[in-house]
Amino acid sequence: MTVPVPGDARRGDAVRQSLASFRREREADWQAFEALLARVEKRAPRTLSEEELLSLPLLYRSALSSLSVARATSLDSALIAYLESLSLRGYFYLYGARRGLSQRVGDFFLHDWPGAMRDLWRETLVSVALMFIGVGAGAWLVASDKGWFDAIIPSGLAAGRGPDASAEMLRSMLYDGDNGFLSGFAAYLFTHNVQVAILAFALGFAFAVPTVLLMLFNGCMLGAMFQVYWAKGLGMELGGWLAIHGTTELFAIALAGAAGIRIGTRIAFPGELTRMTAAAHAGRIAATAIVGVSVMLLFAGLLEGIGRQTITSDVTRYAVGGGMLALWIGYFYLFQVVRNGDR
Repeated sequence: MTVPVPGDARRGDAVRQSLASFRREREADWQAFEALLARVEKRAPRTLSEEELLSLPLLYRSALSSLSVARATSLDSALIAYLESLSLRGYFYLYGARRGLSQRVGDFFLHDWPGAMRDLWRETLVSVALMFIGVGAGAWLVASDKGWFDAIIPSGLAAGRGPDASAEMLRSMLYDGDNGFLSGFAAYLFTHNVQVAILAFALGFAFAVPTVLLMLFNGCMLGAMFQVYWAKGLGMELGGWLAIHGTTELFAIALAGAAGIRIGTRIAFPGELTRMTAAAHAGRIAATAIVGVSVMLLFAGLLEGIGRQTITSDVTRYAVGGGMLALWIGYFYLFQVVRNGDR
């Protein structure tokens, strides 16, 4: 059994008295600071009076001073934790960057999204090239053997309207206000492209191999359909029908593929970084890009839903599609150049 030493008891009493005195002298300032922070965090600075606003930095410095003393004298650990939390809250409120929702949305559209697209320009070129290769492959396969059309385009979607369909039937599908086949094909293509965008981004971590295959297959579907119409002398007409929404939609898919390729290549070739660190760096850019891709796909859906029903002129169709493509390219790659030149 340990017998208390009178000297140790006196030192313990002195510490407790010192702590109690420390609290009495400063606790009122801590509580006042905490109350003011709670008010401005829940409401707004305008709820405080001018005197209360002026007292905030003074109370913050008082809390920092108390924390410094508490750490130096090794006072109660619970008190130190409380003062650390209070000081941190004060710092973030007084000196932290606070942005409202409108400012965050504005920064995304003005800086974050186009900046991410410019950063991914190499991967975007690769993604677009893969889709063109897929288009060529799909067209070549169907031209060499009609059976490839059913292998590439689901039979339920084609519904017999493949290489053996007449030119008159295929033409009527392009210019009728509403028809089952191309309406279904457009809906299927939009749903398919949304899935491709998500998968191209999500599966990029597998060294970008699934992303590359998805870009090739997406192009292969388009190539197979183009070959059917091109063989009937309707390739340009189908191109105009698809251009209205396709330039936006397919560009969005290419950008999603670029995001997946960025993640996959950074994991495969991390350089001096660890794979996890390289993936995290790539993921921030890619995540910004994929949020923007969802916005583009929304625009594509609106263009497809409205344009397919109301625009029947080939010239107008190409003009709308080309205009949208020029708009996206200008927004992503030229807007920042103009802004920098104006400064």
